[in-house]
Amino acid sequence: MERGRPAPASTVEIKVHPRRGDNSDPPVGSPGRFSFQPLKENPLLGPSSSTLEKMGALEVYKVVHRHQAWRLISCIWLHAGVFHLLANMLSLLFIGIRLEQEFGFVRISLLYVLSGFGGSLLSALFIQSGISVGASGALFGLLGSMLSELITNWTIYANKLAALITLIVIIVLNLAVGVLPHVDNFAHIGGFVSGFLLGFVFLIRPQFRWISQKYASSGHRVTSVTKHKTYQYALWIISMVLLLLGFYLAPTYAVEYTYFELLVSYGLVVVGAELIIGNSRTSEK
Repeated sequence: MERGRPAPASTVEIKVHPRRGDNSDPPVGSPGRFSFQPLKENPLLGPSSSTLEKMGALEVYKVVHRHQAWRLISCIWLHAGVFHLLANMLSLLFIGIRLEQEFGFVRISLLYVLSGFGGSLLSALFIQSGISVGASGALFGLLGSMLSELITNWTIYANKLAALITLIVIIVLNLAVGVLPHVDNFAHIGGFVSGFLLGFVFLIRPQFRWISQKYASSGHRVTSVTKHKTYQYALWIISMVLLLLGFYLAPTYAVEYTYFELLVSYGLVVVGAELIIGNSRTSEK
């Protein structure tokens, strides 16, 4: 793709392939914060690819050779244009509100950012050219967490099968968008897998009988039950192991040790976040 010509997309991670040395046309309107590239340069009503690159878009060369690992996070907050931003924010509105209402701002924020990081990381490992921007990896992480939340809290849901089938159809349709040109499906897949595993860690719910036991009056005898079922603990442990192993082993596919340093930090963030959430749960008892 020519420099400054991000392809049209809705709720997808945008992949741009700039050509070194090209000069983009002057932006529409007078220079200022509301200036955009001409529509023939960027039909999504946004800046040129060179501007996105300067602002922190994901570019593998700079991540690896210039040690700009922060781009794996900063690219989540950048979009190819106004239309791209609105489409992703609309998706976040429908997906994020329900999760935040049920599990709180802290858990969902951590899940969102870590999933976006996972999507950026997989994209960087498999796509070595061009730049990438967008929050779709994080959004797919929220979708993945919805699926794992349904699985780990299976016993407390009514109409389980219908909810599972509906959610799987939505996920498949969104992943199918990745076959379109200029769409970074590696970011989608990385974000989805990260969110799916993180959902088992962050979004585990206690049993109803445990809640009844907790708030029962002193004179009312309730059969003692554990806070979580055995399979919930098993899924929590398996997911933590897979997350840590996956992000520690990923550097074997990279060409520089910079990835290893970054992924060790990622693992520490996951563990630290779970300790913080665990302490908050303990204080609620």
